[in-house]
Amino acid sequence: MVHKVAGIVVTSVAWATSRQQSGKVSLVVDMSKLSAVLLLLLLLTAGTVPNSARYNVVLVIFDDLRPSLGVYGDSRALTPHLDAFAAESTVFTRAYSQQALCAPSRNSLLTGRRPDTLHLYDFYSYWRSFVGNFTTLPQYFKEQGYYTYACGKVFHPGLSSNNSDDYPLSWSAPVFRPRTEQFMNSPVCPDHSGGVLRKNYLICPVQLQTQPYKTLPDIESVTEALRFLESRKRSRSQPYFLALGFHKPHINFRFPRQFLEHFPLNQFFNYTKDAVKPPDMPDVAWNPYTDVRSRDDFKNRNISFPYGPISELQAAQIRQAYYASVAYVDDLFGKLMSRLDLQRTVVVVLGDHGWSLGEHAEWAKYSNFEVALRVPLIIRSPEFPLTQPQRVHSITELLDVFPTLVDLAHLPPLPVCNRSSSKQQLTCGEGKSLYPQLQGVGLAEDYVALSQYPRPGMLPTKHPNSDKPKLRNIKVMGYSLRTDFYRYTLWVRFHAHDFSRDWHNIYGEELYDHRLDSGEEFNLASLPEFNAVRLHLRRQLIEAVG
Repeated sequence: MVHKVAGIVVTSVAWATSRQQSGKVSLVVDMSKLSAVLLLLLLLTAGTVPNSARYNVVLVIFDDLRPSLGVYGDSRALTPHLDAFAAESTVFTRAYSQQALCAPSRNSLLTGRRPDTLHLYDFYSYWRSFVGNFTTLPQYFKEQGYYTYACGKVFHPGLSSNNSDDYPLSWSAPVFRPRTEQFMNSPVCPDHSGGVLRKNYLICPVQLQTQPYKTLPDIESVTEALRFLESRKRSRSQPYFLALGFHKPHINFRFPRQFLEHFPLNQFFNYTKDAVKPPDMPDVAWNPYTDVRSRDDFKNRNISFPYGPISELQAAQIRQAYYASVAYVDDLFGKLMSRLDLQRTVVVVLGDHGWSLGEHAEWAKYSNFEVALRVPLIIRSPEFPLTQPQRVHSITELLDVFPTLVDLAHLPPLPVCNRSSSKQQLTCGEGKSLYPQLQGVGLAEDYVALSQYPRPGMLPTKHPNSDKPKLRNIKVMGYSLRTDFYRYTLWVRFHAHDFSRDWHNIYGEELYDHRLDSGEEFNLASLPEFNAVRLHLRRQLIEAVG
């Protein structure tokens, strides 16, 4: 019999045998093994933790947050609270999303399954009715006796979470949605003259007193999270799982105006040297940032479709607003942390995917590049007290969060999905637990990250929207493999009616060597001297996709 105790696998010895005599069962004990048995029982008892002694769990998700944090080495960032949190945490420096789009990324994170398993690449299907009744991360904790609650944007709202944020299956109570969310597309942004409120601006610094209810959605979510934490002080007999989802720095960039003052515009002009699309980038890899173009303060700037470019002034203004938005939610994160009992709480902080700030002359997400897929992932547990950041440089994926949190809470381990029958397994995960790495074990292991992005064709288009194609329009799937040294991406024919792919029908191929080209500027796929590497990575990618 195998037991998992505090992350250690223990195999029990056969210390007693049973004998059946006249319908009665008697035990014969091997006394020579008694000391081993007593030790085993002590370990097993230690692993059986009463509810009142279990760790609470807090999961914090930032929307569209790339690693633009001080702890990740970004000197422009103003993130003192996240940096202070990271100072006593494990910082995963190379963590990756499975798709650079909100709903597919979040459903993958929260079910522990890849977009290909969920068949979700857009916003318009609910996995329980579309593919399988798969157990989610909060649901797993709920079934283990936790009170589960969410504030803000955790699941992507709408059809992809059944218009209910997956309540009641994932949550013990209805999810808190800020009442000011209803005004996100209302006239709440002052125009550049300061006199008129507009509804569709990309850059939207505001005075709170001019906003509906004199507040903003993320402020409301943190306020509710603090109320929840206070209420749980009276219910220590039951541990809780709290998920807090920030809307920012997702566009539009609506934040209290004072945060803009920390970021002089002139420091964002030379952010990147990229002014035009790299010549060796396949057309299918390009995202034309349609959501940025559609905003009222940008759509009349005569930005040519699909390759732009955006002017240097516009580029600097977008970057400035992004960093101000990050500073805003960092400040709110600090308010949350000030009220947590960190001696009894596991805290995980992450972004659902990245966001391009002019790299490759692209903006937003919607791609398979490093800047769109790499995210911050920071984990703090009372079990592993630290006085300085522990940096883990091995490749990790957001898929790994589900099994890791299960292990950190010392719940029954999440089974690993069988690739041949994962859709029949309702409770399993496709990622790996990071618990050993938190223990300092296996840090030299060679892992990879697999991500993907769909396209309606090989060229950027407005209709259908090549940044956000609906399932029925998807004709191409780009699969991207991140290894220790390389990013290899292959764009192949995809059949949406049966979710199959044709590896022989190739629309684009990319190979970047991160030892020399961390910005993924030089596509090496066409160079003969890299043929052996390219073909090896192609085989590795196809095997990983399955």
